[in-house]
Amino acid sequence: MKYSLENTIEQYEILFSLEKGREDYFRYEMMKPFEAMWRLINVPLKASEPNGYDVLMATNMLGYLGVQETVTGLQVLENLKEFHAMQTAQSTLDHCLDFIAKHSLMIAADNLKFGLYIADSDKLSLQKGYCGFGGIPGFIQVAISPNSYNIPRLPAVIAHEFHHNIRFSYFNWDHGNVTVGDYLVIEGLAESFAQALFGEQLLGPWVTSFDEEDLAYSIEVMKEAIQVKGFAEVSSYMFGDIIAKAQGYAPVGLSPFAGYAVGYQAVQAFMKREGIGIAEASLMESSDILGSCGLF
Repeated sequence: MKYSLENTIEQYEILFSLEKGREDYFRYEMMKPFEAMWRLINVPLKASEPNGYDVLMATNMLGYLGVQETVTGLQVLENLKEFHAMQTAQSTLDHCLDFIAKHSLMIAADNLKFGLYIADSDKLSLQKGYCGFGGIPGFIQVAISPNSYNIPRLPAVIAHEFHHNIRFSYFNWDHGNVTVGDYLVIEGLAESFAQALFGEQLLGPWVTSFDEEDLAYSIEVMKEAIQVKGFAEVSSYMFGDIIAKAQGYAPVGLSPFAGYAVGYQAVQAFMKREGIGIAEASLMESSDILGSCGLF
């Protein structure tokens, strides 16, 4: 499989040098290669009405740095160069592709497009300044505001999003009918893939920030909600109360990213009990994983 890395370092340098037209440069130069991805999730490059929902608003909501934030943006660019972030992304994708070739897995796309973008550290404070999206085969985006915590973890978050490309090449995403159980497995598998490739010490805060008491409580809550259906309802369980309230979902009494932490524990417990690796687990039904993991 082929992949291509967008030269976002150069693109951001051009963006922040512009006195006007930054919004359109971001839309039609930086996001154009991902237009097919945005279209599949109903995000136009430009809204039909002023201040309407489009790729600028969508990326802002996801936590990307605004196009007018010149001072912060230029400083982050220097940090990304210093940490050789693009080289890290390339070597990580090579490693991921080697893994799926070795284990006869596939991604349902001829070419994988990858983009590394600047995150707004305030918006992504709960995520320690980084996040990603890889839910559509053929596309991965990662946003990061580099710091001492997240730079070492860049390979792991790329691998996490890469696994979503794998999973959704074999299983369709049903926005309206996704269940808590489905989502637990999706995220648990993705983080387990990152763990298999790069080690548990580089996993994200969405998995590692839970103490035993909070994790046990979260598992009990999830146990009663496994069959809850619908993206809005499920998101409350996956993302926790703080994010649920901010996005207009009903809080259910959980810490941030509880679903990610529980999903990871469920997948890890399943693989240990059944004696199988992440490659085989990646192709299994959610119900089989949840039914045999022993947590519920």
